[in-house]
Amino acid sequence: MHESTFFPRGDGLTLGELASLIGASLGEGTDPGLLITGVAALAEAGPQDLSFFDSKRYRAELAETRAGCILVARKNVRLLPAGMPALVTENSAIAFTAAGRALFPDAVLPTAASGLTGLSPRADIHADARLEGDVTVEAFAVIGPGVEIGRGTIVGAGAVIGAGCRIGRNCRIGSNVTLTHALIGDRVILHPGVRIGQDGFGYTASPTGLVKAVQIGRVIIQDDVEVGANTTIDRGGVRDTVIGEGTKVDNQVQIAHNVRIGRHCVIVAQVGISGSTTLGDGVMIGGQTGINGHLTIADGAQIAAVSSVAGDVPRGARWGGTPAKPVRDWFREITTLSELAQRGRSPRKTDE
Repeated sequence: MHESTFFPRGDGLTLGELASLIGASLGEGTDPGLLITGVAALAEAGPQDLSFFDSKRYRAELAETRAGCILVARKNVRLLPAGMPALVTENSAIAFTAAGRALFPDAVLPTAASGLTGLSPRADIHADARLEGDVTVEAFAVIGPGVEIGRGTIVGAGAVIGAGCRIGRNCRIGSNVTLTHALIGDRVILHPGVRIGQDGFGYTASPTGLVKAVQIGRVIIQDDVEVGANTTIDRGGVRDTVIGEGTKVDNQVQIAHNVRIGRHCVIVAQVGISGSTTLGDGVMIGGQTGINGHLTIADGAQIAAVSSVAGDVPRGARWGGTPAKPVRDWFREITTLSELAQRGRSPRKTDE
């Protein structure tokens, strides 16, 4: 099988151009005219690749790399091999991200699987739907009555957009997404298999069994939100489920009815957020964390992975564990339990 890449190299950029774009400075002796066409890890980089060095753990790879240039934090410049071309910055991770976006702009946003633009004749688009110009709808997508879609948006193959939904401009609706009872802002990315707007898990116990509760709210997703593959976001019961602008949600996350998530939050894979919980702005939730319902996690709080949150979390706090608590208390408990366990395994002293 021939080697192939899904993101072919373009014309590239000179180091001088890259430095200007990402706010870096040229290392001592670095040629500003050197052409860079790709990015790669230290061990895999070639003469036209930009790589980056941000940890002493990779000093061996740094010594042997064939990269054309290394992007490095100022504090680590002294560790570079003599004569190595470098772009020097205060934050190498941020700068490397910017360089990658500049060199591979087509890798930033999902594209139509078919490679085609416009409205596929095999899509089912209701006569009452309103689509602005430059919208792409791929084969077997279903667009319901009253749907509005802004220009530059791509609706992937097999996606279903329910009646009355509104989707903003320059969005990416992945293949097999289902979207109902929802209002979507601009530049939103929904990866394949996302489910948005289905009714939440709400039942009332009665003498005859469980009675399904009415769920009449919506899902509102603000601008620049990204939602990972196979994540589910339930519509509100008696108020809306809201995802604030700039928030990034990983794969396989469950967001229940009436949840309100602030701006620029990060929610990692396999998190479950129970109904009517509120997250402030800038909250970060580690993977596989469970959050009880009707809680408030205030602005800037961080929850460690594999935690269980059973109570409100204060602004700017760092919590972890089961049940979650301030990280300092959590670590103290872990240390104490470890010490107790070690004592329990020690040979018992006997009186002589």
